[in-house]
Amino acid sequence: MANFSIIGQGNMGQAIASVLTDGGAAVDFVSREATTINGDIVVLAVPFPAVDDIVSRLGSQLEGKTVVDITNPLNFETFDSLVVPSDGSAAQEIAAKLPQSKVLKAFNTNFAATLTNKSVGEAKSGLFSKKAENATTVLVAGDDTAAKDALIGAVTAGGINAIDAGSLKRARELEAIGFLQLTFAVSEKINWTGGFNMTA
Repeated sequence: MANFSIIGQGNMGQAIASVLTDGGAAVDFVSREATTINGDIVVLAVPFPAVDDIVSRLGSQLEGKTVVDITNPLNFETFDSLVVPSDGSAAQEIAAKLPQSKVLKAFNTNFAATLTNKSVGEAKSGLFSKKAENATTVLVAGDDTAAKDALIGAVTAGGINAIDAGSLKRARELEAIGFLQLTFAVSEKINWTGGFNMTA
């Protein structure tokens, strides 16, 4: 089982850690000021504006490792657009800056509550509400098959679903889904236990 280092101890970092540790993975949290990163897989559980500084300071520490980008590169002033080119993604920009790392896009289409609860949304049944039998699904995009398989294995061992979403080019679509889902939640059209999900 791979060892994980998570940069960022906010809601998402904590939720991702809970899934991974439930599956038996070793997880440690690393501060943004860290000089040593021990994990084979490093999760960037930080807002997109913080990524550049982390990559510039820790780039040499990330060489040879799998780097998981969970960010949604929103314009947080307007909440009305993404701040990356229309033919690109945050994950692809990170990959260009970390050519010796295996960059994956994952978790950006999930809310922290759906990872912690391991399910998405609620189903109404008569006068009662009950949690839907709708296990949370993590979508994983990247160009390195072994890296994707390792992350997918760790996620599924933690009790939720994970799907290979294709090459890193698909990060653009994942970020668009994440953006749309966030705008729904912020405008209270859905709650933070809901969102998009995949069902068979």
